Amino acid sequence: MDAAAPTSPTATETLALQVNGQRHVRAVPPGTSVLDFLREQLGLTGSKRGCDLGECGCCAVLVDGRPMLSCLLPAADMVEAEITTIEGIGCGNALHPLQQAMIDHGAIQCGYCTPAMVLNGVALFAADPHPDERAQQTAIAATTCRCTGYNAIRNAFRAVAAGGEAG
Repeated sequence: MDAAAPTSPTATETLALQVNGQRHVRAVPPGTSVLDFLREQLGLTGSKRGCDLGECGCCAVLVDGRPMLSCLLPAADMVEAEITTIEGIGCGNALHPLQQAMIDHGAIQCGYCTPAMVLNGVALFAADPHPDERAQQTAIAATTCRCTGYNAIRNAFRAVAAGGEAG
């Protein structure tokens, strides 16, 4: 006579995370990353799953205003933090100046890296409305782009830095 193996309920933990200015409470499996919380629990798909190793940067979000790689962040460690995704920048239907500059300069091709690239820029311009070329390049280099060759992206960052309108 075969005995059925006992089944245990799936373990979960309840987390309350502040995302884009709103508190979200969800039961999630232990070890859930911020990326999985955003995409699977909240349906916020702007942060992209790239390498899951913290190498490509496509999963970037802002945590308390600083760019961080959401694939590497345990959601449980973020209960006191404010997380901002690409869906949380701009104002209503108005795009953030860097989003508009990316469009105006043709800096978007497939769009996979764009949310992370913009969030890195948002953090940069919040810290310094007129960053020098080196600071701009550092922000851009945090995310791998396989489509554009970076020239259009650099032009978009330069335009915002010159105008100082991204703060």
